Amino acid sequence: MVTTEWILCPVCGNKTRLQIRQDTELKNFPLFCPKCRQEMLISVEQMKLSVIQEPDAQTQSR
Repeated sequence: MVTTEWILCPVCGNKTRLQIRQDTELKNFPLFCPKCRQEMLISVEQMKLSVIQEPDAQTQSR
């Protein structure tokens, strides 16, 4: 039997609209939380979720 698990939002901890299975692999996936209305990039391997931190945009100086 394949186990499934809801992806929880790393910010607020609530359930998102996605489920993952044991064999699910995601890389650079944009996860949106309907509760806190934030979007973040995640990676999932073997039921382990990790958040990808993007560097802030910097202004260009002349």
